[in-house]
Amino acid sequence: MGDQCGSPRPTNTAAEEPECAGDRRHSHDHSHDHGNGHHHDHGVSADSDPRWLSIALALIVAFMAAEVVVGLLAQSLALITDAAHMLTDAASIVLALIAIRLSKRPARGQYTYGYKRAEILSAQANGITLLLLAAWFVYEGVNRLIHPPDVEGPLVFVTALIGIVVNIIAAWCISRANRTSLNVEGAFQHILNDMYAFIGTAIAGAVVWLAGYPRADAIAALVVAALMVKAGWALVRESGRIFLEAAPAHLDPDAIGARIVTLPQVSEVHDLHVWVITSGEPSLSAHILVDDRADCHAVRLEIERVLLAEFGLEHTTLQVDHVSELDSVAADLHCAEPHGRVHRS
Repeated sequence: MGDQCGSPRPTNTAAEEPECAGDRRHSHDHSHDHGNGHHHDHGVSADSDPRWLSIALALIVAFMAAEVVVGLLAQSLALITDAAHMLTDAASIVLALIAIRLSKRPARGQYTYGYKRAEILSAQANGITLLLLAAWFVYEGVNRLIHPPDVEGPLVFVTALIGIVVNIIAAWCISRANRTSLNVEGAFQHILNDMYAFIGTAIAGAVVWLAGYPRADAIAALVVAALMVKAGWALVRESGRIFLEAAPAHLDPDAIGARIVTLPQVSEVHDLHVWVITSGEPSLSAHILVDDRADCHAVRLEIERVLLAEFGLEHTTLQVDHVSELDSVAADLHCAEPHGRVHRS
């Protein structure tokens, strides 16, 4: 904007930071160590340990392939449904591993955030795939309720028990990796859902085996499909919020703006935006108006301290101006239609 932050200038030593025009500072400590014990991981980062993800992936893929074969031999839709669910888990882990490699690429050129949102794209694709597969399994499950095939109960029961063990091991491996990633956390939750689904499939296999009730397999498949809908919708919803630049669910922009204007010498906050670059990396920008005699730098530093300590926001861009320096002409042109609510002290 070019407005001068012309507060009265005290006598400064050479080491003091000079006051500036229209104090607009971008605050982000890339070491993520702010000296107050605050630490924050950003999505799928290069420091994520890919070894644990790779071990979980190998377990899932090996068992998934065996499960498809057994499911076809046993004519068990429940096993095939479980295998399809595990396929999306494997896809999440593969995409998380790719995102780890992409996160090592520095931001440059037109990609000013680098490739950090690659994981959000993949998470959304994973969620949509889950919903489409669930729709097909619901159709097939209902069909098998009406026309139940002969299901090999013992094969279903034993395979489901092995699946429970495999999922417990895979979940433990993923818990050792960086779960702030939407993909990694999604895969972790899917594997937990798989474990519950395998418990249901084991029960269904036992019912088919001991009671001779083949429809139990279709019922178990419908339960798994419901879990897939729940997990798929959660991924689509969360990735959609990020693409629509919505504020993180745990941060209320109005509460943040109201808190900032309670600080000394802050007169107004507008154009306040809170969004997520990628999972685990919230950001904030705002235009702050301060009293005429306020030190823009000191006010900005205090706001940054509050945002970090109270809201966990370390990636902030703040423009700080004096109220009186927005003359009548500039006021008509500047922020004539501010985005969102205007907060005044």
